[in-house]
Amino acid sequence: MTATAPAAEATVRKSSPGTARGPRRRTGRLRRVGLPYLLLLPALLLELLVHLVPIVIGIVMSFKELTQFYIRDWSTAPWAGLDNYSVSVDFDAPVGEALLHSFLVTVAFTVLSVGLCWLIGTAAAVFMQDTFRGRGLLRALFLVPYALPVYAAVITWVFMFQHDNGLVNHVLHDLLGLTDKPSFWLIGDNSFVALLTVSVWKGWPFAFLIVMAGLQNIPRELYEAAALDGAGMVQQLRRITLPSLRPVNQVLVLVLFLWTFNDFNTPYVLFGKSAPEAADLISVHIYQASFVTWNFGTGSAMSVLLLLFLLVVTGVHLALTSRGRRTAQ
Repeated sequence: MTATAPAAEATVRKSSPGTARGPRRRTGRLRRVGLPYLLLLPALLLELLVHLVPIVIGIVMSFKELTQFYIRDWSTAPWAGLDNYSVSVDFDAPVGEALLHSFLVTVAFTVLSVGLCWLIGTAAAVFMQDTFRGRGLLRALFLVPYALPVYAAVITWVFMFQHDNGLVNHVLHDLLGLTDKPSFWLIGDNSFVALLTVSVWKGWPFAFLIVMAGLQNIPRELYEAAALDGAGMVQQLRRITLPSLRPVNQVLVLVLFLWTFNDFNTPYVLFGKSAPEAADLISVHIYQASFVTWNFGTGSAMSVLLLLFLLVVTGVHLALTSRGRRTAQ
């Protein structure tokens, strides 16, 4: 019994430094794990102030009968419940019918704009993969529409689309003779074509930039091996380029969709506060419902419905892409 006591004390002394190092290790581990979240805290707070707080306020406003009579103190507006939502989705009534028309116009505009931006950007990126003189200058010129401020670029297009002295009518009518008379591009049915043209012009360089970056990760050995096997350019594009760019294209299409569907600056600068019926995008329509008719409750309800639609589309897109990725693996 007495012989084992010194051995036990020695064992305790040997184990005590280990027990002291244990909390230190845990503290250092907590610091390493918590440091990234601490660095993200300012950005999270800024995101909370800039985006989440206005979203919550907008949701609250959508349940109130908020008109110009309660602008000074919107919290005193009477509670409307789901009346603003029922008015917005009543497609037999004028408000719901106009919102449905704007939604369909926005869907058609988004599909065409995203498709053309992706097609032109991908074609330009594939073309730029070959080495030739002046490639760097041409790349820089391709990115000019994306680098220009939106207001400056769209205002330039407004002057180009003028009926009497615009460059578009001068080229199409005076020089090429493709039209019988100068066209009105900023009113009527042609306004949709004008809006789509401006959207594609300023959007395809972003697709070009992303696809060009994705092409850098494809090994050149794959193309060399395919060329030795007799594969032409079209087969290399189908069998190598497009499958390798699938993860990049999935993110690119989603980002372009969200940007285009929510685009407000382009139609607002191009047409002003009241867009033509053919180019009545839902972003401008909600603006008119809120700041032109002064019915902020209905406008907030439309904004919430738009947010829910975009969340559903984003969730479905992410679910389908993740399932396809797991199937490919």
